[in-house]
Amino acid sequence: MKIWVDADACPNVIKTILFRAAERTQIMTTLVANQWIKIPPSPYIKIVKVSAGFDVADHRIVELMEAGDLVITADIPLADSAIKKAGFALNPRGELYTEENIKQRLATRNLMEELRSTQMISGGPPPLNHSDRQAFANALDRFLAQHSA
Repeated sequence: MKIWVDADACPNVIKTILFRAAERTQIMTTLVANQWIKIPPSPYIKIVKVSAGFDVADHRIVELMEAGDLVITADIPLADSAIKKAGFALNPRGELYTEENIKQRLATRNLMEELRSTQMISGGPPPLNHSDRQAFANALDRFLAQHSA
């Protein structure tokens, strides 16, 4: 198993949690981004830089990942693609996307996007708070305990 990170939008605090987990579990963790991101020196952490453009990093993650890999992303279409490829997806708030919940998440996302485009609502999710970070760390630990043995 490998961990793939949709790194352009991933909060730094989540990256730090992932860096510690990579070292602790010795699981290869790859950040995919369209800009250089500072990573700690480690044989278990690397970065893949892609060209700028809409969903370029997402497409590269789907291309490189394999069944059983974990994708860290808040991007629901990317999570859906990872699941279709027999992988797993975890968002930075600690929600594990599954075959059972991804279609409903896609429908909600599409509805919210439509409402934003008609200006019926504005903005996106609130910033990560301490409980979100804790939920992510706990969900990541649970996932790694179940899938990396």
